[in-house]
Amino acid sequence: MPIAFNRVYLESAGYFMPGEPVSNDAMDGYIAPLNRLSGRIKSRILSENGIKQRYYAIDPEGATVFTHAQMASNAIRDCLRRVDADLSDVSLLTSGSSGGDALMPGFANMIQGELAAHPMETLSVHGICAAGVSAIQAAAQGVEMGAHAHAIAVAAELPSRLFKRSRYAARGYNADFDAHFLRWMLSDGAGAVLLGQTGQPFPGASSGVRLRLKWVHQRSFSGDYPVCMQLGLSADRRKGHLDYPSWHDAEADGALSLRQDIRLLPHLFDIGIHEYAKLVRDGWLNPDQVDHFLCHYSSEKFIPVVEDLMDKAGLVIPRERWFSNLAWRGNTGAASILVMLAEFLETREVKPGERIFCYIPESGRFMTAYMLFEAEAAHAEKTGAAPVHAAQAAAREDTHRAGADAIAPPHDPDAAPQGLGPLLTELATIWHDYRSHVWRTPVVRRLRDRRFETADYLNWMENWIPQVREGSKWMREGAASLTEQYQPLAALIGMHAGEEQNDFLILFDDYRAAGGTIESIDALRRNPGGEALNAYLHSLAATRDPIGLLGAIYIIEGTGQRIVPALLPLLKASLTLPPNAFRFLEYHGHNDENHLARWLTAVELALACDEDGHAEKRIVDTARRTAALYLMQFHHVMEHDAA
Repeated sequence: MPIAFNRVYLESAGYFMPGEPVSNDAMDGYIAPLNRLSGRIKSRILSENGIKQRYYAIDPEGATVFTHAQMASNAIRDCLRRVDADLSDVSLLTSGSSGGDALMPGFANMIQGELAAHPMETLSVHGICAAGVSAIQAAAQGVEMGAHAHAIAVAAELPSRLFKRSRYAARGYNADFDAHFLRWMLSDGAGAVLLGQTGQPFPGASSGVRLRLKWVHQRSFSGDYPVCMQLGLSADRRKGHLDYPSWHDAEADGALSLRQDIRLLPHLFDIGIHEYAKLVRDGWLNPDQVDHFLCHYSSEKFIPVVEDLMDKAGLVIPRERWFSNLAWRGNTGAASILVMLAEFLETREVKPGERIFCYIPESGRFMTAYMLFEAEAAHAEKTGAAPVHAAQAAAREDTHRAGADAIAPPHDPDAAPQGLGPLLTELATIWHDYRSHVWRTPVVRRLRDRRFETADYLNWMENWIPQVREGSKWMREGAASLTEQYQPLAALIGMHAGEEQNDFLILFDDYRAAGGTIESIDALRRNPGGEALNAYLHSLAATRDPIGLLGAIYIIEGTGQRIVPALLPLLKASLTLPPNAFRFLEYHGHNDENHLARWLTAVELALACDEDGHAEKRIVDTARRTAALYLMQFHHVMEHDAA
C-alpha cells in the first residue's frame, strides 16, 4: 500500500549535469568501442534508445573531472539556490545511488563532507533507478512526522568510470553483449529536491503554486526473478567480486563489468503496469485525472511497450501528457527522475489542481516505484489530505464508473467483452499473487540459480504428466454436468477438451527425449499437490452446473501462456538436451494465448446464461482455490529443497 502524506511539500528541485553535452558521434572520444562487434552494438542500441546527447564526469583521457559526491553536492546547491534557501535549515540528508566514490562510508555522509555541512541526520540508499525515490520517501517521512522542518533528497550516478576503454584491458578488450549494452545507455548526472512543511510557492515556470507530495509507492519483486542488472558478480552470477584472489582477477573475469540481461526486461514492465493497475483499482490514482506523466524509461524503444500495456489494462494516459528529457539529458539511473522532475518544473507551467504522476521501474532485480504530486494555489488554505479511506473510496467509485478496472494478465485484454471489468479485476489480483509465489517455489528458484539439472527436469515431468493427462477428463465431466441453459458453453468446453486430450503424450515424449526411463505412463504418479488439484477438479466437475471450472481453466491456461515461456529460456540455458525435449513447453507458450481468448468467450457465455447471478463469485472462488493447489503442486516437485 502506498505511503500517504498530508503535509509534505516540494519546495525546490535542482540538478547538475557535468561538463558539456556529448553527442552520439562524440561518445567514442570517452568510451571508445572495444572491437568490431562493439561498434555494431553501439549503432544498434543508439538507434533504439533515442538518446541524442548525454553528460560525462570524465574527460576524453578517462580522468575524473567531477567526483560522485561533487556532482551530488552541486545538485543540492542548485536546488537551494533556486529558493535562496540556506543549507543550515536542513536537518536531514538522504541519498540514493548505485554507489558512491568509495565502497565505505555511506554516500550521504560523503556528500555531507563534500558540502562541509553542519551536523545532521543522514541516510544512504543503495540501489539502482528506484533508489532516488527511496531517498525522497525517507526524507518525506521525516518531514511528515515532524522530526525535520526541511529535508533534502539527492540522487546521483557516475557510471562512465566503468565504461572507459581501459577498464577492459584485463580482458583483452573483449566483452559479451550483456556487458556491452549499458555502455551506450547510461551516463552521469545528479538531481536534488528540498522537502518541507511550509508549502512556499514553487520557483520557475510553475510559480504561483505549491506542490504537495500526496503519496509514494514502492514494491520489490526481487524474490520472484533472477538478477537482471548487476555489477560485482561473474557472468553466471555464481561468484562475487570479493571471492576472487585479487581485484585484477575479478576484472579479468568480467565480475566488475556492469551487465544487463535484456531478455528479462519485458517482465519488468509487465509487473510495473500490474502494480499501476492495482493503484487505480484501490483508488489511489485515476488516469483521467493525471495531467502530467513523468515516466523513467531507459530507452524510447520501451515507450510503446508501456503504452501498449496501459492500453490493454484500459488505463491509458494520453501521450501528450508525458514528459521525458531522456533524449538530451541521458539515462542517469537513480538521478533520472529527480533531474526530470526539476527540469519539468523549470520549463513547464503547472496550474492549481493539476497532478504529476511519476513512474520509475528498476531492472536490478525488479522493483517498481511511483509518486504523485498535486499543485495547489500558493496562498490557498492548507486543508491537508482527505482521510485515506475516503479518498480511496471516492477514487475507486470514479474509476469503476469510468470503466478503467485493471484486466488480468494472462489473456489479451483487447479481446475482453464489455462488462467483465469487476470479474477480471478480481482475477487479476489472484493471478498477480499466484505468479509471484510460483517464482519463489523451490523448482523455479533452482532454475533461477542455475542449479537445475536433467534429473530435476525428469522429476518435474514425472509429477506433471499424470496431472496434464487428467485435464481433458475433468473438462469433459464438467461439460456433461451442465444443464440445458448452459449448452452453448458445454459445446465450447468440449471443443477445448478435445484439443487438450492428447497433450500429455507430447509431454511424455519430451520426458523420454530427456532420458526418462519409466516406459509406461500408467506408472507415473502425481505428487500430493497434483493429487489434491486433480481430486478437487474432478469433484467440482461432477456437481450441477460447475461454472467455477472457468476459474480453474484461467489459472491453468494462464500458467501455460505467462509462466511457462519465462521458464523455458532458463531450462534451455541450464540443460544440455535436444530441442525435442522441450516440445510441450514450446507448444503451450505459443498456443495458450488462443486458448485464453476462447476462455473469454466462454466466460461471456456463462454470464449471459447465468440466472441466479452467482457465476462470477463461483469463477473467482475456483480460481483462488486452483491457484493454491497448483502452487502446492509446484512446491512438491522439490519439497526437499523448500527453504
